Amino acid sequence: MRRLVILGSTGSVGRQTLEVVSLFPERFQVLALTARRNWRLLAEQARRFRPRLVWIGEEPLRAPLMEALPREVEVVSGPEALSGLAAHPEADLVVSALVGAAGLAPTLAALSAGKTVALANKEVLVAGGELAVSLLRRRRARVLPVDSEHSAIFQALKGHRRREVSRLILTASGGPFRKTPKDKFSEITPEEALRHPRWRMGPKITVDSATLMNKGLEVIEAHYLFGIPYRKIEVVIHPESIVHSLVEFRDGSLLAQMSLPDMRLPIAYALSYPERLPLPYPRLDLPALAGLHFEPPDLERFPCLRLAYEAGRRGGFWPVALNAANEVAVEAFLSGRLRFVEIPLLIEETLSRLSFSGRPGSLEEILEADQRARKTAQAWIEERGCLR
Repeated sequence: MRRLVILGSTGSVGRQTLEVVSLFPERFQVLALTARRNWRLLAEQARRFRPRLVWIGEEPLRAPLMEALPREVEVVSGPEALSGLAAHPEADLVVSALVGAAGLAPTLAALSAGKTVALANKEVLVAGGELAVSLLRRRRARVLPVDSEHSAIFQALKGHRRREVSRLILTASGGPFRKTPKDKFSEITPEEALRHPRWRMGPKITVDSATLMNKGLEVIEAHYLFGIPYRKIEVVIHPESIVHSLVEFRDGSLLAQMSLPDMRLPIAYALSYPERLPLPYPRLDLPALAGLHFEPPDLERFPCLRLAYEAGRRGGFWPVALNAANEVAVEAFLSGRLRFVEIPLLIEETLSRLSFSGRPGSLEEILEADQRARKTAQAWIEERGCLR
């Protein structure tokens, strides 16, 4: 019986995690659930899975949430309480599924407490990779990747030495605008960007997939997860999303992990590792495949991928600033204050206006750099007259 803390239980990954948990009640017990503001769904989840603790991000929502739950369920709020849940002494596994930089502090708290973390929040390693790696070494904590691409690499690497690795190859669907001419990008609406051809995800990660920033963040995450230099991490467009990533070894052999595009599979593998659960979901029918296609990414049409590589190679605070500027850009695009084509412009201009010295030595320094980048990005929007 593994006791789980699920950070972000009302989001896409959180909901699918609970779906997997519901199939195996004899193996998993939910200790705590969290949500930022969707208290009604959180209450519904808590009534079904009977956690001991629930956390709500917005303090005014605590009262209605408490009224909707049995008295034995403790309701807490506030950033310190969230980090406390992530480091709970009875937790066996912490699922980090919060969106964006909000997941940084509680996930680092879990690692500091020596927890095993099933990581679905790539921004944790993008912004706090150096701190996370240090905690993994000192606290004997463990990170199990939930992203399908990193889970694929994790599985392909099992039983192999890192020195035998020649390349990591991350696959990307290409998003909804893979074939859209660049001169049409200025006309793209949020509704169009949210129609991903393969995956069901939250709005932020779906827009990131459309700009290929999602793949750029995954490149940085892979660097920290697997200790592989950026020159050995490549991206290929694979529109079928059947091959979830590949590892090339020094003898030229390629190992790939293949399945239907279904996030429940890597979630289940992280929850049950090193075992595999007997999942009841549809299986890949190889004879039915029309073909598998691969092509290089177009960095001219999708410059966010290039910007991520550059920030990753510079290291230090630059990935923090990249992530913060991107979050501001995506939020502005979804709210109609920024055009799709302006997302990479905002990110590049934000990075050009910033300067950093040294490397992140604490969470406070990371958060300070994050805020500097956000203020710089907002200033750019205001200068452009994009704010209503």
